[in-house]
Amino acid sequence: MYEAEGDLIHAEKDLENGFYNWACFSAQQAAEKAIKAVFQKMSLVVWGHSIADLLSELSEKVEVPEKLVEHAYELDRVYITARYPDALPSGSPRERFSRTEAERMISYAREIIEFCKGILSEI
Repeated sequence: MYEAEGDLIHAEKDLENGFYNWACFSAQQAAEKAIKAVFQKMSLVVWGHSIADLLSELSEKVEVPEKLVEHAYELDRVYITARYPDALPSGSPRERFSRTEAERMISYAREIIEFCKGILSEI
């Protein structure tokens, strides 16, 4: 969970400094790492970067709120578009992400991290 929380701090710093695309990506990474921490604690190995897919796999072990799955879909969409200049029809990622979007992705990541912490506290 240490890595997930570190990425969330990174996202918040990027938000403060106006790097909204990187704030979104760091939020995605924070959520991904939080879920993977749960699997690691369960002594299970998972691969991939899709938060929605990871939550789907996790739902075979614990109940996952639908709201988190919806958040995961949005976080998944920033995984590539926030980083690669050719991932969007025009403009660079730095020009195409907003403060509002970054704040939303950070809040989604925070919710997923808290959910995962709750699971870890019960294992």
